[in-house]
Amino acid sequence: MAIDQIELGRRIRQARESCGMTQDDVAEKLGVSRPIVVQIEQGKRPVSGIELQTLAYLFARDIRDLLADDFAEDDVVHALFRSHEDVGEDGVKQALRDCIALGHELTNLEDLLGISRATITVATYLHAFPRSRWEAIQIGEHVALEERRRLGLGSAALGDVSSLIEAQGIRTGTVSMPDSVSGLTISHPKVGPFIVINDRHSRERRRFSWCHEYAHVLLDKDTIGMVSRESERNELREVRANSFAANFLLPEEGVRQFVASLGKGAASRIHADIFDEAGVVAIDSRTDPATQEIQLYDVVQLAHSYGVSVPSTLYRLRNLKLVSEPEFERLRTMDSEGRSKRIASALGLETDESLEQRGEFQRRFLALGLEALRREKISQAKFLQLAERVGVSQWIAQDLLVNAGIDDAEAQSVLLPE
Repeated sequence: MAIDQIELGRRIRQARESCGMTQDDVAEKLGVSRPIVVQIEQGKRPVSGIELQTLAYLFARDIRDLLADDFAEDDVVHALFRSHEDVGEDGVKQALRDCIALGHELTNLEDLLGISRATITVATYLHAFPRSRWEAIQIGEHVALEERRRLGLGSAALGDVSSLIEAQGIRTGTVSMPDSVSGLTISHPKVGPFIVINDRHSRERRRFSWCHEYAHVLLDKDTIGMVSRESERNELREVRANSFAANFLLPEEGVRQFVASLGKGAASRIHADIFDEAGVVAIDSRTDPATQEIQLYDVVQLAHSYGVSVPSTLYRLRNLKLVSEPEFERLRTMDSEGRSKRIASALGLETDESLEQRGEFQRRFLALGLEALRREKISQAKFLQLAERVGVSQWIAQDLLVNAGIDDAEAQSVLLPE
């Protein structure tokens, strides 16, 4: 049943209020005056298709929800903004709009292509909420070990983390956010579970953020959304997620094996009692002085092997007691002087930033868009719009159409709103 103009205006007003926008805010985004927004909300002025699409984006809604028979007044953004009252003050609101809009578009493409996510379930770990930071650290460490076992990863490096997470039925994406925000997690039937991280950060920090947000998906199923900020790193949920990320990226067994392969990591003094049923033989040994000391070039190699930063590796080595506090401070000082980057360059270990620049989500998003266009479910214009949304320029997208062998001239009318 089609809704009338008055009902649509009422829904627009409720959607605006739910995400904390004023009529002046909406007027500025639409490029109209405030009185026109008032008229729209009162049902006295019709809304064009382009205006409705812009409004849906502003309110982080699916355009079809605004036109559906049943309208949910309390949506994902409302709940998320309620739990983070200052969410719009540092630019996170824009990031939320972008990632939720991507989630809606992906859901629409999957619906058009008959793809169901109903059979995909994310692993669940039942743990009581930590009562202290130490308990949060222990839970994070334990779940990271169990998740590695469940995935059959052993002590190996993770590779492309976003692809690994996508394989678990979790959508991933990258958008530009304030530097103080590393990422966010959304759990909602129409857009999630969805992990989004800050594409302004370095590759190593992005890898850590993927794992940090993955911990929130596994352990914080009671929350509809979380924003990970530097200012909140001491909160128990964040401590637990950081512990998970450190252990998931750099498993203890793998770190110890790597250090042992360098002929290091042994105690300075070794004692063993060999028992042969008749008696005991005591064996004592001592390593040569300074042979077991881990050097910065060792740390650089370990960090590169697991795709993490040198500072993160140093803290992991210290927590595993593979370096002493004085050694940790010495190595950290050397790293702060820029020596790690020069060592990595000399050893041919420089990072290829392009490896995870687009991510599995964007690749899958474009592939679904191509298939929808091939099946004449969307128009060429819609495909180009979708490509632009994930950072692919129009000329690259058009070249993709040519190389994919899709005759875009045959694409018919769009089923999704343009």
